[in-house]
Amino acid sequence: MKEELTGLLVIDKPQGVTSRDVVNRVQSALKVKRCGHAGTLDPLATGVLVVCVGRATRLVSFVQQMKKYYRGSFRFGLTSDTDDIEGEVQEVSHFALPERSLVEDALNSFVGNIQQVPPKYSAVMVSGKRAYDLARQGKTFELQAREVQIERVELLEYNPPDWTIDLECGSGTYVRSLGRDLGEQFGCGAVMTALRRTAIGSFRAEQAISWEELLRPDLSQRLRPSRDAVSHLPVLNVDDQTAKLLCHGRKIVFPELVHSDYSEVAVLDPSHQLICVAHREESGLLKPKIVLQSNAGNE
Repeated sequence: MKEELTGLLVIDKPQGVTSRDVVNRVQSALKVKRCGHAGTLDPLATGVLVVCVGRATRLVSFVQQMKKYYRGSFRFGLTSDTDDIEGEVQEVSHFALPERSLVEDALNSFVGNIQQVPPKYSAVMVSGKRAYDLARQGKTFELQAREVQIERVELLEYNPPDWTIDLECGSGTYVRSLGRDLGEQFGCGAVMTALRRTAIGSFRAEQAISWEELLRPDLSQRLRPSRDAVSHLPVLNVDDQTAKLLCHGRKIVFPELVHSDYSEVAVLDPSHQLICVAHREESGLLKPKIVLQSNAGNE
């Protein structure tokens, strides 16, 4: 029986392509049943999209939790129902463009844990339905603000009415919303005109596979090991016998973990394959949480 391909692909998504389009191309090229991306990029956006293949799809949530890095461009003087240039755009009349120093100060006010209202054209769930579906149907609804984390934002260019930022943020942050909110502060509106995700955690655009390269016959050779999805977790190396027990769902006592201060660990076998993500109990007992078979191909 042919072993299932397992691992991660770091892809540079081009503009005009949906994240689902990328997954479909990967799935077709590798001929795999299980395949999913770890963090949607809108069709307007380009850049890093991590696609998990095979058993690695169980690790999507870990990649989604990683820090995101973006470069976004915006234009003052416009508003849009999508908060970007691809929506129904309207010009704002009678406004004054802010000075660069005021824009920098305003951007700095967003740094930290802030409350942010997602765009109405987003994948946020509202009463069991996607917000973008309700918006396309012309439904009236309100989205609740939620906490997001912005660690750094830098104004790179300011050529009024256009401006560009570098952004470092946590999961769930909408860059479009940041531009919209800044425009509202100055009473002149703002829409996002371009967006590029330059990295997710340690997955960087310079390492990414292009849209065209997804059609190469040797694509499977570009799969990265599943352990890369949990590179932020502490690592525990175990012998073959312990690996086998953990893969079968057995709890194992590790006295050295009793006084540790972390709740999850990435468990690797002697060949450095990820066999599971395990939860550490206070007693030092390690309980398998997400199991990946240790003999998986391409690990």
